[in-house]
Amino acid sequence: MDIKPIRTEQEFNRAMERLEMIFDAKKGTPEGDELEILVMLIENYEDKHFPIGFPDPIEAIKFRMEQLGYNQADLSKVIGLKSRTSEILNKKRKLTLGMIRKLHNALNIPTDVLLQAY
Repeated sequence: MDIKPIRTEQEFNRAMERLEMIFDAKKGTPEGDELEILVMLIENYEDKHFPIGFPDPIEAIKFRMEQLGYNQADLSKVIGLKSRTSEILNKKRKLTLGMIRKLHNALNIPTDVLLQAY
């Protein structure tokens, strides 16, 4: 097993090929150990070269509403006024800190997502 950081796209592609070859390795075996280390190296490379940003806060709210089967009236119970809920969903009003707290608690959306500008 030759362990070294993944620095180039070519090294990344080779690591992915090796990962496919040993994907079903059992824990505690030499290949299982190699698999664990290889996954960490690949994740590190992907984090640096293919970062995934947070989703738009309003889109995250809409997505979570869909998951929970909520409609605008349900969201109004969380935020407060129906008209305010409509303005927020249409990006005509910014979320307040109080709304962010309520949305985080009620919909379990990370505050980091809700605090972003849109």
